[in-house]
Amino acid sequence: MTTRRLSISAIFMALVIILSASIFSIPVPGGHFYFNTILIFLVAMIFPATEAVIIAGVGSFFGDFFFYPAPMFVTLITHSLQVLVIALLLKNKELRPDLNRLKVVSILALGAVIDLIGYFLGRSFVYATPEYALLKLPFDSLGVLLGIAGAYLLYFHTGFLKEFKKVWK
Repeated sequence: MTTRRLSISAIFMALVIILSASIFSIPVPGGHFYFNTILIFLVAMIFPATEAVIIAGVGSFFGDFFFYPAPMFVTLITHSLQVLVIALLLKNKELRPDLNRLKVVSILALGAVIDLIGYFLGRSFVYATPEYALLKLPFDSLGVLLGIAGAYLLYFHTGFLKEFKKVWK
């Protein structure tokens, strides 16, 4: 791992932590939409699996630790597993704008299901109740759909990937 790569990873991890704060969220019925959801999906798409787990999984854990500690271990497990599965299935050894977009969306949707199940189980048995978890499910679903859409748009429809490749190499 080069110094440049470590620095880029650290910047992304800091962004995940910062975007976990409520001040960087949009209030929605039943909770908040956090912008780190977009970043978590994006990290899974652009970083190798091990780095993605550290950046998104551990970064989200610290974000919860600093801003809302109740779900921090649920967050660690859920986001770590989510980004690991996405990164491994995309086999993102090389950043490519020519990926099969339907395949990417399908893989991101699988990551969303992992996220939804993880938080549902966490709310049901770790830091809330099954009734509360069921109540939050539609809002969590909307949140992960927005996260997928945001990451997809950044990856495929902006200059982000091109600029990221410049600094990554």
